[in-house]
Amino acid sequence: MKRVILTPATLPAPALAELKQWLGITTGGDDAPLTALLSAALETCEAFTGTLPVEAECEELLPARAGWHRLATRPVLAIAAVETIAADGARSALASGSWEADLDADGTGRVRLPSPGAASRVAVRFTAGLAPEWNALPEGLRHGIVRLAAHQHRERDGSGSAPLPPASVAALWRPWRRMRLT
Repeated sequence: MKRVILTPATLPAPALAELKQWLGITTGGDDAPLTALLSAALETCEAFTGTLPVEAECEELLPARAGWHRLATRPVLAIAAVETIAADGARSALASGSWEADLDADGTGRVRLPSPGAASRVAVRFTAGLAPEWNALPEGLRHGIVRLAAHQHRERDGSGSAPLPPASVAALWRPWRRMRLT
């Protein structure tokens, strides 16, 4: 599975304002690096919880085999399109009747390809995310993202050898963590 975020979540001004308030920063000189830290904290949150925090348009590449294929990103809100990818990289959209989609209650998205033809891979485009925007994120996730970004900002000149996320952030995110036994 290879995922690409086609339309990433935008971090609104309130997200940066929360981080700046947490750090006690009142000037705008550090806005770009602080925004980058927030974006990295969002990625760390997804890696820890197994859930994409803020809604984004995504694409996953899957092998072209008949049968059901599970998307790795969760929670999937809608599956929009499936394209076949030939060995030379050429893409062709599959007609909506030539594939099936299923969304489970836990946010897992699945696509069924009855007959993928000569394609070597398929690209599945979908929308995923726990909340449509920053302000709609649950408090524990949002506060953990801000705390992690603040931690990274404070430790920027330190050793950086501490595990991520710090225990205080992990405690906030733990109720949202999804684990799968294989």
